[in-house]
Amino acid sequence: MTRYMGTETEYGIATPTHPEVSSIITSTHAVVSYAAMRTGARSRWDYEDEKPLADSRGFDLRRYHTVPIVESDTVGIANVMTANGARYYVDHAHPEYSSPEVSNAWDAMIYDAAGDYVLRQSVEDLNQLWDEQISILKDHDPCPPLKIYKNNVDGKGASYGSHENYQYSRKTDFDAVVQGLLPYFVTRQVVIGAGRVGIGEEGEIDGFQVSQRADYFFQEVSLETTLNRGIVNTRDEPHANAVHFRRLHTIIGDANMSQYSNLLKLGMTKLVIDAIENGESFADLRLADPVAELRNVSRNLTLDHRLQLVDGRALTALEILGEYRSRLRAEDEVDEKVLKIFDEITADLAEDPLKTADRLDWTAKYALLKNYIDRGASWSDAKLKLIDLQYTDIDPAKSLYHALVRKGRMKTLVSDEEIERAVTMPPEDSRAYFRGRLAARFADNVITASWQTVILKYSEGTAKFSTPNVDEYTRKHVGDIVENAADADELVRAMHEAGLEPMYYHTHHEREHINKPHQH
Repeated sequence: MTRYMGTETEYGIATPTHPEVSSIITSTHAVVSYAAMRTGARSRWDYEDEKPLADSRGFDLRRYHTVPIVESDTVGIANVMTANGARYYVDHAHPEYSSPEVSNAWDAMIYDAAGDYVLRQSVEDLNQLWDEQISILKDHDPCPPLKIYKNNVDGKGASYGSHENYQYSRKTDFDAVVQGLLPYFVTRQVVIGAGRVGIGEEGEIDGFQVSQRADYFFQEVSLETTLNRGIVNTRDEPHANAVHFRRLHTIIGDANMSQYSNLLKLGMTKLVIDAIENGESFADLRLADPVAELRNVSRNLTLDHRLQLVDGRALTALEILGEYRSRLRAEDEVDEKVLKIFDEITADLAEDPLKTADRLDWTAKYALLKNYIDRGASWSDAKLKLIDLQYTDIDPAKSLYHALVRKGRMKTLVSDEEIERAVTMPPEDSRAYFRGRLAARFADNVITASWQTVILKYSEGTAKFSTPNVDEYTRKHVGDIVENAADADELVRAMHEAGLEPMYYHTHHEREHINKPHQH
């Protein structure tokens, strides 16, 4: 099966000139300004199919039975559907970008990077409004100049997420998924870690470690994403046909600037899930204490720590990843590219971790910091923490990551032009195409949207389109209709004539339920 996937990134946000301003308010400014000033549908989110408390272990902790109706510019919950099929919204006190569904890790890496551009555009727009003393939010002052960071810690004990999502078969035994992924998630950080100055939740111990997230996990398995986090998350909210699919909601990864780290994070995890679904067992790699080893691996910069396995063996993180690698099989060109890069990276890590400083985030950051340490600086020096933060700045003029790229000291895999295109154009081989093109061409007609639905306003009322199958409503299926329709009326009529009936039409006089199956 095609392994559809995507990412969710909660960005760090700050207003250095006005630190007293609430990040909930500034995050709302960012999202609402994008909806008002850039291409996108300023639509309500459709919560009808949301089940964030359903658990893959067979129970549901839902706390409400009614579907909330939240306006798209509500403070703390603002929402916009972007032209590339992504969701850009406020989650807690952070602006969050959830990328569109894609069919491979290469595209997932590109559409993840597109999120940085979306946030950057918000910052540019709000800075202009600040200069003109205009507020995009009613009853609120203009938003002070923003700084946005693609990181996972605020330096005060809190961590925010960079999540991954992978569609997999509901027939796959969840216990096999858990057992197969635990050792991999604990060890993959040596490839995908973002690097962090400070050890412990509040950074109370001086030093540097591989991962920004390692100190914030306390269980092997859990439904929680903010407290008592589990290395494997059990959320059973497929955002697709629930009869056939689950969605592996992965919260253990760091936010990456490096295109290499992002590609390997997504591509290798995809391949491990493939192997599990093909019956490959990783039972012999079970760890005696995964939570403890997560921290041990993160704090071992020479990568020579040996993890204790249940069977009595002790293997390094690279040796365990090597065991995984030997059982993975490429299915297409992207898989082959992922495995080739993984082999090169892990070989260099084994020789000297700093050999990968031109491709991986944690080693690139460590190389920068080590220059100061070697000249006598202490890990407690506030300047080192500033370097840590500046590396993740999404502003190319201020970001140390982007400075390394400009100087040729950090390699990339795709051009800026490819990423910029992904900001405005959705992937063509998933339902995100339909959602994104409606947002771009008929933004004023989109009333509500979700991963599985779009409600469109037209002259006679509204029509609700259901998209439970990720591989439908693609450019191949509906491209001619979406691109050629002059207005929403013509779109609804053409969809009807093509047999792509909405779930219902709602007029002033009636609501007609139509049970015809989707035909492609």
